[in-house]
Amino acid sequence: MITVLVADDELPAVEELAYLLGRDPRIGTIHRASGGAGALAVLSTEAVDAVFLDIHMPGLSGLELAQAINRSASPPVVVFVTADDELALEAFDLAAVDYLLKPVRPERLAKTVGRVAELVATPAAAAAVELITVDQGGVSRVIRLDEVRFVQAQGDYARLHTAEASYLVRVPLADLERRWSGSGFLRIHRSYLVCMPFVTALKLSSAKPTVSVSNADLPVSRRHLPALRERLQATRVRPSP
Repeated sequence: MITVLVADDELPAVEELAYLLGRDPRIGTIHRASGGAGALAVLSTEAVDAVFLDIHMPGLSGLELAQAINRSASPPVVVFVTADDELALEAFDLAAVDYLLKPVRPERLAKTVGRVAELVATPAAAAAVELITVDQGGVSRVIRLDEVRFVQAQGDYARLHTAEASYLVRVPLADLERRWSGSGFLRIHRSYLVCMPFVTALKLSSAKPTVSVSNADLPVSRRHLPALRERLQATRVRPSP
């Protein structure tokens, strides 16, 4: 069971998030604070696994509170919950594990709790997660590498596909192939790089083999087919006839 602290200067926001968290069976005790100073007071007396912080709070802001938390010997996991979508870069500079936008959707919160549970169980995993700065509609955002299911070449750029959206990054596909080869990514075509844990099937029924990744069927070149089959055999994903 995960012990959490919810901090926001608006009481209705505290109670709404506490209610949503309380519906998750992985969440145990929920502490509440009506601002940064109150959150520090709770943290000085209670053992907390994760802190859900608003960014804009009078007095001690969420970003300042996160800085203070990171200076402690055993800091809890930090999640920012805010209506401001322009401070994600600053948030992840402070080692936040997620950045939730208000109003918080229950299904999105469930994903965050899953990340928190993973990090609480294995704290070293937090340092292993690579964060990627992407551009969406002229706004810089940060996503996690383990959210990327496949990558598509677009000239000298690459498009990262996640379950929820796609993002363009100013990096050639060949560079990402070299950088992410140790993180489960494999080149299957001159235009595609896939994250192997998301591959569900290899189809060989036509002249042009394909792999299924989420709801997409991606082409596999003959040149890359042997390496792909070897990796799939290692993970026991069998080709379809």
